[in-house]
Amino acid sequence: MKRNSVPASVFRNPVHFLAFGLGSGAAPVAPGTFGTLAAVPLYLLLARLPLGLYLLVVLLAFALGVWLCGRCAEDIGEHDHGGIVWDEFVGFWLTMLAAPPGWTWLLAGFLLFRFFDVLKPFPINYFDKHVGGGLGIMLDDALAGSFAWFALQAAWLLPQG
Repeated sequence: MKRNSVPASVFRNPVHFLAFGLGSGAAPVAPGTFGTLAAVPLYLLLARLPLGLYLLVVLLAFALGVWLCGRCAEDIGEHDHGGIVWDEFVGFWLTMLAAPPGWTWLLAGFLLFRFFDVLKPFPINYFDKHVGGGLGIMLDDALAGSFAWFALQAAWLLPQG
């Protein structure tokens, strides 16, 4: 299989389908961005949950992602294939934890998460390079989501004009 080509199993294997973000990671360009976009409608459903339940769902999605992404990467023979975007789902959901309501904040959260996920400032880049398997795939996006969450919350809490 050519590096980063989309394996045919994505639409036949439920583990691969989930790891590829319900198929969104099969996008021919910017699969991480498409994966994050696919996470938005699910976030809109999750946002209706009480905060504690939202956090529990995100933690369970992270734990599931460690297994899903690790298994998919092993099956296709490529660690952190660009199309594996379940980690983007969870990273975005972390970003949006207790986010202020409104489309402006949703867009800000999306952009902040993509910024930190692509840029990978320290220590995100360290974990990205030094932690393997499903945990490694999930951890850098969880950290990017945490950085983006902090930035989003800080922007919201700063005195407005």
